Amino acid sequence: MPSKHQLDRLAIGLMVVFCTIWGIQQVAIKLANVGISPVWQAGLRSLGAVVLVWAWAGLRGVKLFERDGSLWPGLLAGLLFACEFALLYWALEYTTASRGVIFLYTAPFVVAVGAVWLLPHEHMRRAQWMGMALAFVGVLALFGENLLQPSGLAWLGDLMMFAAAVFWAATTLTVKASALGRVAPEKTLIYQLGVSALVLPLVAQMLGEPGVFAPTPMVWASLAFQTVVVAAASYLGWFWLIRHYPATRLSSFSFLTPVLGVVAGGLLLGEPLTPAVFIALGLVGLGIWVANRTVVSA
Repeated sequence: MPSKHQLDRLAIGLMVVFCTIWGIQQVAIKLANVGISPVWQAGLRSLGAVVLVWAWAGLRGVKLFERDGSLWPGLLAGLLFACEFALLYWALEYTTASRGVIFLYTAPFVVAVGAVWLLPHEHMRRAQWMGMALAFVGVLALFGENLLQPSGLAWLGDLMMFAAAVFWAATTLTVKASALGRVAPEKTLIYQLGVSALVLPLVAQMLGEPGVFAPTPMVWASLAFQTVVVAAASYLGWFWLIRHYPATRLSSFSFLTPVLGVVAGGLLLGEPLTPAVFIALGLVGLGIWVANRTVVSA
């Protein structure tokens, strides 16, 4: 399939599905937190997903060890990926998830700015900037009131969340602008999962995490969802999309994830669904439409 300069219905449909999965992942992490510490979760998830993606690549006959110029960019992407998750979980020691999500979801803007130099063929139009800004306003509408609460050392966690956003964006740009954008998605994902499977357990030990401390069937089921559905299946689809579609336009959909995470929490955990949730969902949806309305094709 050749690369496209615009999003079609397949790309849009897949991004909505993936953002829904990533939103549900927030619930799965909460459920698993009662038995497995967070960074250990991420490490175990990566380790399990490496095995699954490796097996899938073998079934499809994907060559993972041929020389194609992807080694160094692949290792860099894996390190960036691991740093993103390490900072994300470490930040939660200082700030709340509802504050941190505001800084984490500056990542699409970092992708857009980086694309000016690294992806000049993905020129951002004014409508795209306006649409992304509108979608970000939707995130602020849902989580912004937390910025006005007493913070203490929350600024440190917020800074870590912003750094995680930069690493997230840098991973996307590295994949799109290097040889990784031309190799099989399975190989791209193996790099990231493999490096993070090695790095994240070490980070967990540095943070003094207890690891697996209260395993229950629900805890293992939550970890299995993160491993199979999120890290293996959805990330594989994400890298396939990055290979074939503009990264800047795909990134605009990521604003759906935190809002859908709140919706999933309401439906699955009984957490309150306030009017702000639906206002935010409407603003994010409108922003995505504004950003992509002139580039959608059949």
